[in-house]
Amino acid sequence: MIKRNIVITGCSSGIGRRTAEMLSERGYRVLTTARKAQDLDQLEKDGFEALALDLGDPVSVSALAKEVLKRTGERVYGLFNNGAYGQPGAVEDLSRDVLLAQLEANVLGWHDLTCRLLPSMRANGEGRIIQNSSLLGLVALHYRGAYVASKYAIEGLTDTLRLELAGSGVYVSLIEPGPVSSRFRENAYAAFKANIDPSRSAHREVYPVIEERLAADDSATPFTLPADAVVKKVIHALEAKRPKAHYYVTVPTYLLGYLKRILTARQLDRILHAINRAENRPVSK
Repeated sequence: MIKRNIVITGCSSGIGRRTAEMLSERGYRVLTTARKAQDLDQLEKDGFEALALDLGDPVSVSALAKEVLKRTGERVYGLFNNGAYGQPGAVEDLSRDVLLAQLEANVLGWHDLTCRLLPSMRANGEGRIIQNSSLLGLVALHYRGAYVASKYAIEGLTDTLRLELAGSGVYVSLIEPGPVSSRFRENAYAAFKANIDPSRSAHREVYPVIEERLAADDSATPFTLPADAVVKKVIHALEAKRPKAHYYVTVPTYLLGYLKRILTARQLDRILHAINRAENRPVSK
């Protein structure tokens, strides 16, 4: 039996790394990607095919796609777009360049790679494109505007792509996790420190709380699940005869996804404000 070729972006840790492990165990040929040299070295040491990819760099995306098509003989079955980061900060504190960097990595890089690999799927009459979106692709939360914007964009692009690929043999799915154990907070904290100046912000009083939360162990967040919970949905999206368009993961996604459908915007806002008050109580002077 010929192994099916699966490309996974963002495999240095967390969901991407665990997906690579579990799909390899199921017999897939997994082509992993990472941005940093040390992460690529570790993936190679652990027995994976590791390819460099910086989703924010069009040249890197193009080179990765060419190498994947070369290695697979243009027989790519699955693409799991997972590599991303979160840029914290109030919307009014996001510069144009900071917001563009978030969209380059979380949206435009995914779109570019998908479009470069899709022709091989069409030519082979089969394929699966799986996008790792988020609960924040369904509802907004305070101080996550850049990430929310990227995930809302991914939701729209993916839903449209699914409609346009009907009948092609290529299926498209969105996975929408809430809190999952990973290095996401660690990377988000680094982005906050690099790009947000609390001293100049109208939100300066709440930023110390945000920094404390970003620096904390994410396992303390209620309803946090291990990466395996996401991988189970990826497997279904890859192997089901008729994969779902949307896969919810974690209690918060099911709850807030349901509430968005039944509540008015004003009613939902009250709940979202309450969540903000609970997690971002300003530090007393």
